[in-house]
Amino acid sequence: MTTTTWKKSWKVLVCAALVLPAFGLAGIRDTFAAEESYKIVTFGDSLTAGYEPEKAPADYYGFVPRLAEQGRFHGRTEVANYGISGLNSSGLEHYIEAVRAGTNTTADAIQSGLRDPNAGVFASGVAAVRADVAEADVIAITIGGNDLLPLITGTLPTAAELTPKVEALLQTYAVNLSEVLTDLREINPDARIVVADQYQPVPAVAAKTLYATLNQAATAYTTTLNGVVTAQNAAGGHVEAVNVAPLFVGREMQLTHIARQDIHPNQVGYEALAKVFSEKIWGEYRTLSKTPASSTVAVVVSGKELNTGFKPILKNGTTFVVLRDITDALGANLKWDNKTSTASIDFGGRNVAIPVDKKSITVNGTSTAIKIPAFTEKVNGVSKTYVPLAVLADGLGFDVQYTPRLRTVFVNP
Repeated sequence: MTTTTWKKSWKVLVCAALVLPAFGLAGIRDTFAAEESYKIVTFGDSLTAGYEPEKAPADYYGFVPRLAEQGRFHGRTEVANYGISGLNSSGLEHYIEAVRAGTNTTADAIQSGLRDPNAGVFASGVAAVRADVAEADVIAITIGGNDLLPLITGTLPTAAELTPKVEALLQTYAVNLSEVLTDLREINPDARIVVADQYQPVPAVAAKTLYATLNQAATAYTTTLNGVVTAQNAAGGHVEAVNVAPLFVGREMQLTHIARQDIHPNQVGYEALAKVFSEKIWGEYRTLSKTPASSTVAVVVSGKELNTGFKPILKNGTTFVVLRDITDALGANLKWDNKTSTASIDFGGRNVAIPVDKKSITVNGTSTAIKIPAFTEKVNGVSKTYVPLAVLADGLGFDVQYTPRLRTVFVNP
């Protein structure tokens, strides 16, 4: 694409990327019944929704599901994603005000012209949203990109015109964000709230002389966000800014779909967002030591990757693991009865007896039917007992979450 074409298409690509949402339910809840789970609730625009061009919502893999994965490295984690494509800061303020009041609303009342079906779904179910906020350990927010829309309607502003327009928009953004944070804090005074600033997606080759001014506008967003955060914390909040803007400077082509005339992050970009959010929340971003082979899966037990010579076995859609490896990783007490070929596991006041080749187990003395039994198999000349991981976890009251994209099973007591 030539520089001239880039310049002509700038207005079109940003309008399309900021206004047109992907159709479908992008806000997917990822929950399970668990005690003491770490709850993450997310609000915001298409970045929170995980939008990418030409992808169906079911295939979105943005920074939010990556945060869920990161949480599971640390313990039981529950995620509720309320991202709405096309949302601006005024729309988020209207939505969170309805959530605070506990009053159902409509997509148009949130923001006129929203085309993401999630807007109507979330608007009509604020009681559930409010309950999620009240239980949240951390609330993550991306908002503000769509506030730039007035700058790219009609003729592109000059550098001299851009600065005062950005200042006016930032005043509105600051007021809206302050009200959003105040309402969320009223619902849950103890929640930790992390809010991202705004990256600038247009590369120098397209922006030319406007590039420096656009980056200055992004810096102004960061400064404004920092001011809002300071004021909220002075009033007793637990609010932190997540600085994503520097990640994209000079790397716009690498981290976004800008070459396809779309400003949204690509997978590399969403990974970068997830990393900076994760480092803010947990102080680290975890990865597996190596990608598991297609014939097996990785297993992470209480945050520790299970490294053993006896790899998990996938059999009839079920993950089997060597029993001793799991009990050792958990610190559970394992006994073996040769007469009945039964393993007995004690952990956390629960006892589970798992006989080999039997379609039943005993949990605290009560027999429970299972579909697939444990079995023994020789591996490298050593006989090992393999048990269905889900059966063992359920019997001991553990949480088990499988992440297909990582081919990883997370086990947390």
